[in-house]
Amino acid sequence: MKDIFDFGKKIDDYAVMGNPISHSKSPSIHTLFAEQTQQSILYTAIHVDLGGFKQAVGNFAATGGKGLNITVPFKQEAWELVTERSERAERAGAVNTIKIEDDKLFGDNTDGVGLVNDLMINHSIELTGKNILLMGAGGAARGVLNPLLKQNPSSLFIANRTPDKAKDLASDFSDAGNISGGGYEHIPDEKFDVVINATAASLQGELPPLPDTLLNDNASCYDMMYAAKPTPFMLWATEHNAEKVLDGLGMLVEQAAESFYIWRDVKPETKTVIEKLRKELEL
Repeated sequence: MKDIFDFGKKIDDYAVMGNPISHSKSPSIHTLFAEQTQQSILYTAIHVDLGGFKQAVGNFAATGGKGLNITVPFKQEAWELVTERSERAERAGAVNTIKIEDDKLFGDNTDGVGLVNDLMINHSIELTGKNILLMGAGGAARGVLNPLLKQNPSSLFIANRTPDKAKDLASDFSDAGNISGGGYEHIPDEKFDVVINATAASLQGELPPLPDTLLNDNASCYDMMYAAKPTPFMLWATEHNAEKVLDGLGMLVEQAAESFYIWRDVKPETKTVIEKLRKELEL
């Protein structure tokens, strides 16, 4: 059943595209945003076959669609397809939000700001002047680096199972702050204030190899994955006395709120939406 909110205005179409897509919470999130802000939108999920992304976007735009969220595995293809990009999309090398205006496709990336907003606003975690460890050097890590570095941390180290990939990624962002990278065996012998897991290890029930002496006394640990139960990294963080242990559900809602703002010029309230999703997750 489709959710339509018609507050006396024309109903605009939005959607999320991905493969797979049936698990996506985006329709629920944006439906809640629309209801809360009295925006007249219809938001659906569209399964796109591999090789069919460009045509799917073209068809959606041709039928009057106003905007898209893009998820795995099409974020890089979306980056290549759009006609204009924001600075954060340019740096991320990936697009997760498209705004459609006439024949123009404006691409943005809201993942990083979603993470930073969840850390700083929802959980009062300070990033300025802190030592940050980011695990993983794939697309998820690249997407959040620039917004993290804009908060002026004292240092940011990227740890990855393939050291050269982490070093290359750090080099790409060397102009944005004090950043370095390497293998897990190269993690500096210092205490970290914030540790962020941007790997997919949690999906496989795995844990990257972390030293026991990693955390500062008041450290915060954040897994960009989320589930009904704590991830292996979250369990490790709890065992090692992290002050705050968090998953990525808030990031999911915050990045969606930023997309909603890009499309509608209205910033929805996120706290109640996060709480609702958390309760549904735990059922």
